[in-house]
Amino acid sequence: MSTKRLRTSSVSTLALMGAVMLSAVNREALADEIDGAAKLRAQKVAITVCGTCHGATGNSTQPKFPRLAGQKASYLVAQLKGFRAQTRGDPDAISYMWGMASELDDPTIEALAAYYAAQKPEPSSSGGSPLVAPGREIYEHGIANEGVPACSSCHGPDAHGLQEFPRLAGQHGQYVLKQLSSFQSNMRNVAVMHGVAQNLRTPEMQAVAAYLEAQP
Repeated sequence: MSTKRLRTSSVSTLALMGAVMLSAVNREALADEIDGAAKLRAQKVAITVCGTCHGATGNSTQPKFPRLAGQKASYLVAQLKGFRAQTRGDPDAISYMWGMASELDDPTIEALAAYYAAQKPEPSSSGGSPLVAPGREIYEHGIANEGVPACSSCHGPDAHGLQEFPRLAGQHGQYVLKQLSSFQSNMRNVAVMHGVAQNLRTPEMQAVAAYLEAQP
């Protein structure tokens, strides 16, 4: 092969490599742009839409609506997709969240989850209830003679959540109690939680809810 042909081949190879690298850079820049747009949209949705019930930073002051600040992003993604797919069928999900989530695409859902996960949970004003002590006992140790496992085994010793299991610390007691009742009746169909809640009596659920609300 002549020197001229070698030079031409080398130039062509370098040009091709450059084009491939430029294409990769452009794709990365486009992905960043899309991610940035999703983040901006999610922040706007969080403040102007979700904030009506959950507070602008996810620190809801209305006991009916859950606190989202500091919640695990993976859990929030799963719940929002469940609302969008209409597979989470408890009454509040149907009334409030099915419609809200129907227009959310995956990037916005993921950005919303990341937004709330990054917010700092504000301390609850609750804590003086006499139910906190028995609630702690159930949370940490369960109720062996009733077949109720310790909540801490899935939600962590500090109730900040483990793996796919959500943060419960600081959550409104009213909301926790309602969800436990929904799990118990299978209105909210989650097999693991139905197994936990099915043997809990109402006073025991109230105690667990009071304990969780008091946790930082």
